[in-house]
Amino acid sequence: MSKLAVFDVDGTLVDSRRSIAEAMGSAFRSLNLPAPGYDETRRIVGLSLEPAIAVLAPDLDRSRYPVLAQAYKDAFVANRDAGLVEPLYEGAKEIVTELRAAGWRLGVATGKARRGVDAFLERHGFEGLFDAAFCADDGPGKPDPHMLNLVIEAVGARAADTIMIGDTSFDMAMARAADTYAQGVTWGFHTVEEIQSGGAHHIAEDFAILRAELDRWANG
Repeated sequence: MSKLAVFDVDGTLVDSRRSIAEAMGSAFRSLNLPAPGYDETRRIVGLSLEPAIAVLAPDLDRSRYPVLAQAYKDAFVANRDAGLVEPLYEGAKEIVTELRAAGWRLGVATGKARRGVDAFLERHGFEGLFDAAFCADDGPGKPDPHMLNLVIEAVGARAADTIMIGDTSFDMAMARAADTYAQGVTWGFHTVEEIQSGGAHHIAEDFAILRAELDRWANG
C-alpha cells in the first residue's frame, strides 16, 4: 500500500507569519481590544479560530468570539486582496511534486478555513497534487485527530502508513492521537521544544532532512 504524507499549510508549506500576525492585530484593534504580540500569536497558530481567541483573550466574553473570529477573517482577506502574500518556503513545491512522482498519496490537514485552502492550492499551483484536503471548517480542529482521520479515510489509507508533517505542537498531538507518525519541522511557528512537547517522532531542520526522513520512514 502507498504511503500517505499529510501536510500542514501555515508554517510548513507557506510562510504566513506576517499575514497571520497582521490580521490578528487588526481584528483585535477593530474591537478596541489590545492587540497580541507576535510571540503570543505564533503560539496559537494551528488551532481553530475560536479556541485560539480563547487563549489570546481569556477575559473576553465568549459571546464575542464569533465577532472577533469574523474580524480576523475579514482582515486576512483584505490584506491578501491588498497584495500581502504568503510565499512558499523554498523547497516546499519541490518536495510535494517529488513525492507525487514517487507514488506517494498526499493530503492536507490545516487550521485554515476552506476559502483559505482553496486560495492556497490555486495560488501556488497545487491543484491536482493532493488527494484530499481537510480544514477547520470540516469539524473539530487540531489537536483533535478529526481532520487527519478524514484525510486518511478519504484516501483509503491506514494510520500506520501515514505521516503527518507540521510545524506546531498541535500538529504533533493530532498525529499522535490519530496513531500516525508525527514529523515536525522547525521553520514555522513553534520552537523545537514546543514541537517536542506535542510528541514529535522526528524534527527536520530543512526540506532535505525532511525528505531523507520520509524515505527512511517509508522504507523502515
